[in-house]
Amino acid sequence: MKTSISRTLVFAGGGTAGHVEPALAVARAWKEKYPQDHCIFMGTPTGLENTLIPVAGFELRNIDKVVMPRRFNLDLVKLPVRLLGAVNSAKKVIKGADLLIGFGGYLSASAYLAAFLTKVPIVVHEANVKVGWANQLGALLTKNLAVARPIAVGRFSRASVTGLPLREEVKKAYFEASSDWHQARDCAKEKLGWNVNHPTLLIIGGSLGSTYINSQIAMALPFLREKGIQILHSVGAKNELPPDSENYRAVPYINDMATAYLAADVVLARSGAVTCAEVGALGRMAVFVPLPIGNGEQARNADYLVALGRAVVVAQRDFSAKWLVDNIEKAFAQSANNAENGLGQDLESEQKIVDLMEKALTGKS
Repeated sequence: MKTSISRTLVFAGGGTAGHVEPALAVARAWKEKYPQDHCIFMGTPTGLENTLIPVAGFELRNIDKVVMPRRFNLDLVKLPVRLLGAVNSAKKVIKGADLLIGFGGYLSASAYLAAFLTKVPIVVHEANVKVGWANQLGALLTKNLAVARPIAVGRFSRASVTGLPLREEVKKAYFEASSDWHQARDCAKEKLGWNVNHPTLLIIGGSLGSTYINSQIAMALPFLREKGIQILHSVGAKNELPPDSENYRAVPYINDMATAYLAADVVLARSGAVTCAEVGALGRMAVFVPLPIGNGEQARNADYLVALGRAVVVAQRDFSAKWLVDNIEKAFAQSANNAENGLGQDLESEQKIVDLMEKALTGKS
């Protein structure tokens, strides 16, 4: 679809990296194809988008955050009024736009309603295997649906399976490693200062870290060190930084995640959709401990990696220092049995979503 007319597209997906990073990847792909178009991101004042979007060079406009209460209380009674206010704020952002694309999260519900009321075409992308309530709402308002992984039932069972857009540095690392995965993994270990012949464990608890996982690692650390395991631990920027010791390095945040994924024989992490996709692209084996809150979406995100023998999923109630000590060698053995290459299923995700957006603009579902 070629055009010289400048259009405005609004991207809704804020709060966490899991919503923002895929939206950014699609926006970059769209601007590369249609540099004359204007891409606006809708966010909330407290979301991670306030850091990521301006740095990426896109315009950000914030609206009020409306959180869906998980139990009956005063917040649930106030929900309609708050939602109406957020929808009105979203309408001001969307007014005159040619398309809205939402990536889930509380923010997207207001955006979908605002777009529907102003007759702006809507595209919905769902990253998780279990659909969140905002995207369930969006699916009632449009037929232009995309999913990262196939969903068996409901409206999203008919969605386009696009995969999950990857960060540019992850894609770049995949292509660079493809010529020789073994060498790429050894080089990554050396870059991090590790011995290429010793098992390496990467621990990440999401963008903010995980206090629970951190506490279990602290108890398991003496036993892991006895096994000669090299550990890189991202504890989260707001969590206390443990002291480094032999074969153990703790950091607030890992800037070069691509190298960390390549260097790791086993990744221990939450199973957010973005983390699963990046582990799939560059990792070899993972132990996932799903976040035990939300609508349970994290418990299903790694299903396809489990089916391929590239991951095991352990509920947080079952995960402990003892579980890790008892099972980590099994995970390393599985890693050694797995192929060294990563999975390429998400490499063209953003272009597939761009294709769907083009069809939505022309009125073709």
